[in-house]
Amino acid sequence: MKELQYPIGEFEYIIIESDDERLMLIESLLMIPMILRAEVEELTDEQLDTPYRPGGWTIRQVVHHLADSHLNAFVRFKWTLTEIEPTIKPYEEAMWAETFEGKLGDISLSLDLLEALHKKWEVLLRTLTDDDYEKAYHHPETGSRVTLNEALALYEWHGRHHIAHITSLKQRMGW
Repeated sequence: MKELQYPIGEFEYIIIESDDERLMLIESLLMIPMILRAEVEELTDEQLDTPYRPGGWTIRQVVHHLADSHLNAFVRFKWTLTEIEPTIKPYEEAMWAETFEGKLGDISLSLDLLEALHKKWEVLLRTLTDDDYEKAYHHPETGSRVTLNEALALYEWHGRHHIAHITSLKQRMGW
């Protein structure tokens, strides 16, 4: 079950030691909307409404979740750049996935949102300095201090993590 839940493994932060390493993460993050769209564009409604694991979200919910999550991440970046170690507002992602639009909505809305958001995020990410990437926010649920370097690595992993849910389900189902 752990392999179905974490098909690429759980997130482990590796210290970003160079601009090249950061650039690789940025490039990977920016590919997520395109890769996601390619993975889901030919799926039927029945396939979109298939959970990626027992008790897990459907592919449709995963698509909407990625847009919701990365939208929250972008806002967290902006807060961190404009406030001194802000405390972010967590959200109930499982409950967001159960809203009508999260559970039954047209995925093209979230795919388009994610694509536009990542283009905007790219402009921001490419203009940050090393000092900017060391700025941090406070996560009240975990009590952790998260630098923008860490957040970049987390959301890059997050996108690949959920795309792997979709690709592994497609492989298991022979789609």
